[in-house]
Amino acid sequence: MSIDAIAQGHLGNLTPEQEQKLRQLWNAFFKVCGIADDSGSSVGSATAEASSKAPSVKESESPQKKRFSLFRWGGNESAESSNGSRDATPDDNDKYGQTKDYHKTLKNNSPDSIRQTIWSMVKHDHPDALLLRFLRARKWDVEKALVMLISAMNWRHSQMNLDDDIMKNGEGGAIEDEKNGSASAKKLGSDFMAQLRMGKSFLHGTDKEGRPICVVRVRLHRPGEQSLESLERYTVFIIETARLVLEPPVDTATIIFDMSDFTLSNMDYQPVKFMVQCFEANYPESLGAVLVHNAPWVFQGIWKIIRGWLDPVVAAKVHFTNYRAGLEEFIAPDRIIKELDGDEDWKYEYKEPAEGENEAMKDTETRDRLLKARADLYGEFEAATRTWIRAADSEEGKQAKAEREQIAENLRAGYWTLDPYIRSRSLYDRVGDILPDGKVNWYAKADQESVKQPNDNGAQA
Repeated sequence: MSIDAIAQGHLGNLTPEQEQKLRQLWNAFFKVCGIADDSGSSVGSATAEASSKAPSVKESESPQKKRFSLFRWGGNESAESSNGSRDATPDDNDKYGQTKDYHKTLKNNSPDSIRQTIWSMVKHDHPDALLLRFLRARKWDVEKALVMLISAMNWRHSQMNLDDDIMKNGEGGAIEDEKNGSASAKKLGSDFMAQLRMGKSFLHGTDKEGRPICVVRVRLHRPGEQSLESLERYTVFIIETARLVLEPPVDTATIIFDMSDFTLSNMDYQPVKFMVQCFEANYPESLGAVLVHNAPWVFQGIWKIIRGWLDPVVAAKVHFTNYRAGLEEFIAPDRIIKELDGDEDWKYEYKEPAEGENEAMKDTETRDRLLKARADLYGEFEAATRTWIRAADSEEGKQAKAEREQIAENLRAGYWTLDPYIRSRSLYDRVGDILPDGKVNWYAKADQESVKQPNDNGAQA
């Protein structure tokens, strides 16, 4: 894909000013983790300008105080308590309380634990691509981007236990709980699996921009049938799985809310609010398009309420479509499934976990060896990044930049080697949509059938 096809502000198409902001955010992250290179802490004149709002960090301050002193809004040091927390909210638009989360996270976690948890967010992503999401979401304000990054990290790790529970245990863990868990675990596991088995939502195919598609069958939701906790776990499970099927430079997804046969009995505001918060606060810049398809007239009043919750940038991505013609604006006809009046002969069927499919997760020795190798790559990337920050556009900086790209590729490939040791297999692994090397093949069946079609001479193509 040419640079012209990559949106500005995304990896591969950054202006010099945007690249400088990226360096500043890396440096700010390093300061939080206590691993910044003091000789390059200013990150050039642009960083000095960006940091002018914050008082300089004195040498006598402790590392903990230094972390809290990164960004002080308003210049009123007396408003800051001795442990560095602040009661004031610097951003009037901080509707999810991320500034409070930021200070709480810095107070309750060591620099190294924050570092490790942030790195755990990097799967097959390029590390720069992850940070750029937060910069774009906060309009290139480095301070706000760092606050958002740390807050999202805390949400993943402390609130959702995403990597250590939901993705690690996955479908196999839910089935085990369904069969042998405590009463509460059985309920949670059963509710989680019910949504997968009915196909309340599913991932399949790509739109015209190459973005993976998630279809939500709104008619299948009945308030109270599943617990709110199971709904939230299921939601982030689908979102996190969707991350795995993003193929760079594509870094967003399309969601189709299929409103066919929707009635007021399907409406449930709490899960909608949770989904909105996920995308606005914790998965920034992840939505490419939201298609509300075949919405009945009764949804008009509901939409007015939901629209009021949305950030204008997110609201602008919502499109109302009707019938096949509406979807064809976004998706090629042969990639619209028959359920949505398209040409693709595909339907959702849940395939239960196979015996022993998560056997690799028992091999903790191999897992730990791979994790150690990955941690070494984190260190190498950080070292190259510190040089890139310090040397910027000099020859040394350009060499460091190239080195970072190679390490990022090693991280990407290494993730898929590690993946079966840390993530329970999903439906999408089972049916071959996600291949062991990370490649994605939504249309394997269609490709196989096209090969079997006889040519004009009667031979198979």
